Amino acid sequence: MKTIGLLGGMSWESSIEYERIINTEIRRRLGGAHSADLLIRSYNFGKIEALQEADEWERAGALLATDAVRLEEAGADLIVLATNTMHKVAPQIEAAITIPFLHIADATADAVHRSGIRSVALLGTRYTMEQDFYRGRLADRGLEVMVPDAADRAYIHDVIFEELVQGRVEAGSKQRFLEIIGDQYAQGAEGVVAGCTEIELLVAPEDLHRPYFPTTRIHAIAAADAALA
Repeated sequence: MKTIGLLGGMSWESSIEYERIINTEIRRRLGGAHSADLLIRSYNFGKIEALQEADEWERAGALLATDAVRLEEAGADLIVLATNTMHKVAPQIEAAITIPFLHIADATADAVHRSGIRSVALLGTRYTMEQDFYRGRLADRGLEVMVPDAADRAYIHDVIFEELVQGRVEAGSKQRFLEIIGDQYAQGAEGVVAGCTEIELLVAPEDLHRPYFPTTRIHAIAAADAALA
């Protein structure tokens, strides 16, 4: 089994889900007392969020890249970044290490292709929805990517940072998210990508009646696949 180097804590609520899913999947496949070999660097997300807000992506990327190198030096065989938004700095991380980096958008695109659909609505932070580092990567894999309008993007972003990363799951926010998703269906989306790991704390697959792509689970399962390959 390969050792997974996990860059997490962005936020810790979703990172715990990564650990739970990866370990559960390894035990399911290998049986007995087996679990994953993990090396974890978990951050104070308050500092990461401040760098995002200040548009200090280069500094944030340098921080994550340095720690990815440390995980590699400690014995990691691959790196998993347990967040969607911070994949904006994935090129800096990939340039710093010599081991594979498992990109969340690639794992998500693979899952969408397996479902047989091509048009998805992308929900996430405003960085993920509005910038090209994620949307463009999905589009490069042959997918049509839709995002909500500006007001709904602002609402989604605020709920993520003001509620979900603080461990708050509000029924009213869930209802509004479902309404936004319904609007995306009406505009032609065949499925929905939960492009922020915290969104899965609010919207579950059973809440929808069309394909739903929870990126935490997709990425974590891909990590287990890579560890056992």
